[in-house]
Amino acid sequence: MKIAEQIYRVLNWGGLRKQIVLLAVSGASLLGSLFNLFPHAHFDLSWIAIVLCGIPLVTEATLGLVTKFDIRAGVLVSIALISSIYVGEYFAAGEVAFIMQLGELLEDLTVARARAGIERLVKLTPATARRLLNGKEEILPAANIVPGDMLRVLPGETVPVDGVIVSGQTSLNQANITGESLPVDKTVGDEVFSGTINQFGAFEMEAVKTDSDSFIQRMIKLVQSADADKAKVVRIADRWATWIVGAALLTALVAWGVTGELIRAVSILVVFCPCSLVLATPTAIMAAIGNATKHGFLVKEGDALEKLANVTRVAFDKTGTLTVGEPKVALVKSFNREYSDEETYKLAAAVEQYSEHPLGKAIVRCYREETQNEIPSADGFETKPGKGVRCEVDGKATLAGNERMLAESGVELNAEQLYEIDQERMLGRTVVVVAQSKIPIGFVSLGDSLRTNAKSVVESILTSYATPTLLTGDNSHSANHFAAELGIKDVHANCLPEDKLNFIGEYQKKNDLVCMVGDGVNDAPALKKAHVGIAMGGIGSDVAAEAADITLVGDDVKELPHLFALSKKMMRKIVFNLSLSMGINLVAVILAAFGFLGPVVGALVHNGGSFVVIANSALLLGYKVYE
Repeated sequence: MKIAEQIYRVLNWGGLRKQIVLLAVSGASLLGSLFNLFPHAHFDLSWIAIVLCGIPLVTEATLGLVTKFDIRAGVLVSIALISSIYVGEYFAAGEVAFIMQLGELLEDLTVARARAGIERLVKLTPATARRLLNGKEEILPAANIVPGDMLRVLPGETVPVDGVIVSGQTSLNQANITGESLPVDKTVGDEVFSGTINQFGAFEMEAVKTDSDSFIQRMIKLVQSADADKAKVVRIADRWATWIVGAALLTALVAWGVTGELIRAVSILVVFCPCSLVLATPTAIMAAIGNATKHGFLVKEGDALEKLANVTRVAFDKTGTLTVGEPKVALVKSFNREYSDEETYKLAAAVEQYSEHPLGKAIVRCYREETQNEIPSADGFETKPGKGVRCEVDGKATLAGNERMLAESGVELNAEQLYEIDQERMLGRTVVVVAQSKIPIGFVSLGDSLRTNAKSVVESILTSYATPTLLTGDNSHSANHFAAELGIKDVHANCLPEDKLNFIGEYQKKNDLVCMVGDGVNDAPALKKAHVGIAMGGIGSDVAAEAADITLVGDDVKELPHLFALSKKMMRKIVFNLSLSMGINLVAVILAAFGFLGPVVGALVHNGGSFVVIANSALLLGYKVYE
């Protein structure tokens, strides 16, 4: 058996280019044999195809049958190939081997798995950390950090390990963990995770986990385990192989027993070969992938569209997937009759114009874009990390921040004002309150916004394809607000990557086939775990794109319904191809049994069936969904 395995490895060389060269040489040899282009050759040219395409196929089928009793389509082809050689019909033997290898090549061309995402995950964690020891700062490899070490993280740096803040205040970009677009303010006692980015304000932290047990390392393990658990679709021809092999052998034996002509039995085996059956799936998949590419999708997994056609639930990430993914001013409200909403907005922009905080920058950016007005000058700018900013505008002490900063500055909000602020937070927004001379002036509310086509996409999927679900790292107020706008009833908020992974696992236990649509690093494990993963490639992370089966390059979610419709159209096309190929085979078997088809003519007929299947599949290239 070891010798057979070695022969198989030598003949079945890897690499798509080598496969293409082998098929090109084999195809040329078959044409030379069919038209007798080299009459003075000392052997039938079909032997070239038999050796290059047939021996690897026979060896693989034999190994699978003997070691695992694995009956696949290659078993029948091997029997037909050997029988054809036995009766001297070399062209028929070479032809069926060639078609089978062509099917294998087409399948290999549709499977281009990318594993670089795990490497990118590793790069999210810095290689070094700043450790504080005996009052001195030293830089050392993050891998050397142990629980209890005191670390310092400067503005713009990435948190090296999981820990707790012991000194200082800051704002962290946690998009890698939660996918949340808005930064999160952190102060003493708050947890921080490896891979998150310190927006501004240095802080000191105590490490609570080692680098190997950090959040990012757990992410890597989650992606790997989800990938290992992911079931692969079995080729349809192989699924039916046992029945095909049994029917072919029985029919051939009956024909041989009744007529006494071995050539009839061989002819039946040749035309019974499931070559067109083997081509039915990969040709349709390749054409569908070509169509998907024109609509902005890169399909990396060969069976992704086949699986997408059967999904019963579509789980969406929120931020960056169904929403734009960046904070914008949603509402400006004045508390004071002496200040209009416009004047409150201008005052907020004046206070925030020198701020490095993402929310401050968003206020300034939106004010300039919406009003086209100049921002008043401000003096004595001072920032309070985790609270807000203060300065002097027109000689008056002015501040913009949260309630903690207002309280520390002696600014009191009445019950009605607090109620209005809470109402905004119920919508999932972040509120920046503006005060001047210890008098509350008003507030600016910031939040994410839905993509233009998000609602119609969700409605289309709900109506025609599957049940939508929202899995988001955002708080429950924000999640429920956007879910209500989108018409999604199944909502899970405050999800860490493990939570998204677990929810998908729970749905799968209930026999739901889940498609996950996401964009961030935090979505990578869920994208891997899901029956099909679709990543937003334009603004999404490389890690998410690498973990997914399909990448939406342009981030235009309006194309998602087309992808679902295309997958279902592709499956209908595959069923038609299978029916057509089996119909052709049935007629050819009957003709062969009655002696009207010999092995060579039978091989050509069944070759013609293969080309009909290919031509039918090619129609998918121009498929469009008309609304």
